[in-house]
Amino acid sequence: MYQLEQPIYFYLLLAIPVIVLLFMGVLIWKRQTQKKFSNTDLLKKLSPNRSVFKPILKVFIFCLAIACLAIGLVNPKIGTKIENVKREGVDVVFALDVSKSMLAEDIAPSRIEKSKQLVTQILNSLGGDRIGIIGYAGSAFPQVPITTDFSSAKLFLNNMNTDMVSSQGTAINEAIQMAKTYYNDEEQANRVLFIISDGEDHEGNSESIAEEAAALGIKIYTIGVGTEKGGPIPIKRNGILQYYKRDQNNEQVTTRLGEETLKQIAEEGNGVYIPGNNTKEVVETVTAILNGMNKKTFDSKQFTDFKDQFQWFLAGALFLLVLDILLLERKTAWLKKLNLFNEADT
Repeated sequence: MYQLEQPIYFYLLLAIPVIVLLFMGVLIWKRQTQKKFSNTDLLKKLSPNRSVFKPILKVFIFCLAIACLAIGLVNPKIGTKIENVKREGVDVVFALDVSKSMLAEDIAPSRIEKSKQLVTQILNSLGGDRIGIIGYAGSAFPQVPITTDFSSAKLFLNNMNTDMVSSQGTAINEAIQMAKTYYNDEEQANRVLFIISDGEDHEGNSESIAEEAAALGIKIYTIGVGTEKGGPIPIKRNGILQYYKRDQNNEQVTTRLGEETLKQIAEEGNGVYIPGNNTKEVVETVTAILNGMNKKTFDSKQFTDFKDQFQWFLAGALFLLVLDILLLERKTAWLKKLNLFNEADT
């Protein structure tokens, strides 16, 4: 197993074909210029120690030094061993509402950004749990499959936005149905689903589906993001406000937190409703809930002790550059006697 820390430096390798082309151009120019002053036989007599092979060897060594330098700057890392790490935890799935109402700024900086902050902080507090992420609006879609890779999960989480689903609405029922497919470990006793939403404009029979999920051992907790007072829905482009969303009667839409809906879903799902305005309280509540559950032990293979290898390539590049400087273009005496490159004496 290996890692490449800075792969952008591979672009330095593009210098090698440029150097080769320049070298070939110089050779052609030299040959044409030399023909103007003398013929080949006379040139050999005037420069008896001139080597035909050495200039090519010097360019080859210089190009090899550039290749070593590029690889050294990329800094390849090699995993020296694999360890089986025992992890204890539960399967936790987050269903994040990405409908347009989540753009409301009645809670700073906005409902959608607050939701992502909440999930990020919860992930930071988790230990050996496995997590998954679902996005939903008028329909649900898988964002992150069940995994222990929290870093990748956070990356995908940060990229979630209200433009990911064209159909609008709040299809919590579809999110719950999709969550059922996430729990792929039949031996896992505790399965948890956190629904982060403003609870407004929900569609379908979410309560009955939550009851079905509870029968499968899935506990559903809802986190409400927003305020009862609510606020308008700003439509922005490149961070600049364009207008506020309006309804069919051209009236400005005001979106409010639907706590009753979220409380009912949580009750049917054997969970509880958690107000999401205070990040610290949400994280503490979620942590307490998960710590109170029986955790399953499972193995996870991990590469450990990744060691930097850049020093070998940089040392090689330095050695080749010094060798290139010390290597003269004239014939080497002892090689001349061996005549390895079939360079005839004059």
